[in-house]
Amino acid sequence: MNKWIKISLLFTLLFYSLAGMTQKQRFPKPEFGTGYHQPTPITPEPRALALEYTDVFVLLVVLSLASWLAVRKRSRKWMVWLSLFTLLYFGFYRDGCICSIGSIQNVALTIFDPGYAISVSTLLFFLLPLLFTLYFGRTFCAGACSLGAIQDLIIIKPLSLPEWLRKTLGLIPYLYLTIAVLFAATGTDFIICRYDPFVGIFRMDAAFHMIVLGIAFLLMGMFVARPYCRFLCPYGVLLSWMSKFSKWHLTISPAACIQCKLCSDSCPFDAIDLPTDEKQVKHRIWGVNRFLVYLLLIPIWVLSLGFAGSKAHTWISKANPKVYLAELLISKPEVHNDEKNLDVQAFLSSGKSMEILVNEATIIRHKFYIGCWLAGGFMGFVIGMSLLNQVIFRTKSDYEPDKSNCYSCARCISYCPVKK
Repeated sequence: MNKWIKISLLFTLLFYSLAGMTQKQRFPKPEFGTGYHQPTPITPEPRALALEYTDVFVLLVVLSLASWLAVRKRSRKWMVWLSLFTLLYFGFYRDGCICSIGSIQNVALTIFDPGYAISVSTLLFFLLPLLFTLYFGRTFCAGACSLGAIQDLIIIKPLSLPEWLRKTLGLIPYLYLTIAVLFAATGTDFIICRYDPFVGIFRMDAAFHMIVLGIAFLLMGMFVARPYCRFLCPYGVLLSWMSKFSKWHLTISPAACIQCKLCSDSCPFDAIDLPTDEKQVKHRIWGVNRFLVYLLLIPIWVLSLGFAGSKAHTWISKANPKVYLAELLISKPEVHNDEKNLDVQAFLSSGKSMEILVNEATIIRHKFYIGCWLAGGFMGFVIGMSLLNQVIFRTKSDYEPDKSNCYSCARCISYCPVKK
């Protein structure tokens, strides 16, 4: 009898359980959704360590191939295919991050901030192109840089710019490098990454003004070859320094030059040095006098621009969020009640005192004072040396690539009629 009672109770419980699953609830289930969507991050998510070293390995292979293709194989066709691979891998697949150009900021922050440690992969992205450039010239620009590749592939009808314009615009990368290092060293911002004109194209997502900037560079690049590389890229400054001393560099002709001028006409970057004109030899004494004058002016350039930079540090330091916030709260106390100002409200809710914020801002502003002195002095030295180089006399008998400005793209090789 007990057995049948247990079976009856079991079926009864089962019946009520099924009925409870199908019956209508008295109250609806709570809705936990708020309609909030996680925003897309500005920078890509961190990769696994093994994948980071995979990127380093790919960079090493691409640099080796680019150097071999430029110096030994002397092949423009294969260099184009290699740059296309670089564009697809480091550009679109890796979203343009991390790149050797942006790694300048990581290195600067590591040097000046003891609390920041650079990753090994980032450090290798910074050092490997410089090391290859020291031996083989700027083969990184030819086949391993995604920013250079996207510009190189769209050149349609390049125009030759006047020398005075090229020299003047060539000072901008030095200024950009100086500001980027200053902002990174003070923990203000990574402006190279923030204002990368092509990263929005690589990621298919960017602010409207950055999309306009990227399209403008590409449209300009159809007629002014590689405008970012020639007149803005801060990493190009370091590469040009290394390339000056390159042991093996791309050569135009494998044998004696026949003075056909085809290589000069083929270079869209005006990076071919012409043979020395006899008229320059006659005015050599006049050039020596001018050389001495420019040499004596270099210290004046350094001190004057260094002083000007130190005077501008108050205005420049406002780019730092802490300095800007401290000045805002001091000059406009009414912003304490501005609920729409998220920076102010975040500071007030943090519990940090105004005295601490002012002390932090004062320390940062002092760093800007020293940094602006050095930055201005550096720019003065660059301008002085640039003027000095205008009167340095170098005798050349053949058409030769300018080691500092040549991107080792191998265009001139394909035009040269001299074969082995």
